Amino acid sequence: MRRIIAAAVLSSPVAWAALTTDVRALIAQHQLAAAANEVRAIQSRRGPSGEVAEALSWLARGSLAERRLSEADAYANEARSMAVRILGMRRIDSDPFLPTAVGASIEVHASVLAAHGARTEAVAFLEQQRNTWKGTSLAERIQKNINLLGLEGKPAPALEGVDRASLKGHPVLLFFWAHWCPDCKADVPVIAEARKRFAPQGLVVIGPTRLYGYVAGGDPAPAAVETKYIEQVRRQYYVPLQGMPAPLSAANFESYGASTTPTIVLLDRAGVVRFYHPGAVAWPELSAKIEQVLRK
Repeated sequence: MRRIIAAAVLSSPVAWAALTTDVRALIAQHQLAAAANEVRAIQSRRGPSGEVAEALSWLARGSLAERRLSEADAYANEARSMAVRILGMRRIDSDPFLPTAVGASIEVHASVLAAHGARTEAVAFLEQQRNTWKGTSLAERIQKNINLLGLEGKPAPALEGVDRASLKGHPVLLFFWAHWCPDCKADVPVIAEARKRFAPQGLVVIGPTRLYGYVAGGDPAPAAVETKYIEQVRRQYYVPLQGMPAPLSAANFESYGASTTPTIVLLDRAGVVRFYHPGAVAWPELSAKIEQVLRK
């Protein structure tokens, strides 16, 4: 049943915090019109805000998923314009809502361009936005979308903390993971099976990770403390991947666009990307990709 934000609730802080949750729930039920009505109700009472901009970006994603391209692009442009006006001179990562609003709006606009066959224009737009938001949390997300449009078939980006010479002639499976990521832990058996089955044929598995500035429960932590925590997480949840090199580098996440964790990347023996997959991967798909690389 569609949830309605009553007039009395619209003025409460709780309603603001719940707006995105409510909109996403309606979108999941394919009730885009109802979701839009709730966003506009909040907007009409309180005006532009980070919460509204984020909710608009979810409307953009929902419209894109249903192939309503013009509508998706309109929501994306509105979300981005609103977010940039609200941001002013502040850093975008100082706000809890605006990174999602801007990142999603950029992603949707590029996807709309690509859906219209304007792939070159989509990449150019993403590269321009990557330069605009360089040094922020958006850089990885934007690079992910650039990679989705064209990384497969190209030489792999450099990998900090890894001796590339030692990988020469080996197919390489990169498993980008994060200590806080439940999907990464869930995908460990798949990655471990790949290493067990294909290592005798030369496959090397590497698990890049990075610091996020916090540990369990989101408690802030300096680098030394977080590094120890990462090792603790590995000992507890990554036993099947014991011995897997895990270079610690934010630069790797940015160049590979690993804003989604896990991100799975498969390189052939010549170091060319043959599979780029943000998100967890199932065994049938991954094994088929590895076998294809090994046959060449």
